[in-house]
Amino acid sequence: MHMLFALALIPFGAFHFLPTIVAAIRNSRHLLAIFLVNLLLSWTAIGWVVALIWAFTSEPKWEYGYAPARRYY
Repeated sequence: MHMLFALALIPFGAFHFLPTIVAAIRNSRHLLAIFLVNLLLSWTAIGWVVALIWAFTSEPKWEYGYAPARRYY
């Protein structure tokens, strides 16, 4: 019974830290702040939603782009 309870906590834990997981996958520059909001304020549903929105809208640490084409005159 204890093993079943422990296995049931894994998906709930992943759902609980979904904003942090999204921020880590998106390589957010505010990853630590999103994690702290998620850890400390997600017990209120508003804190969890705020962290999730922040994770989806934050800019990545690095932006990849193409170098301009070289022109030889």
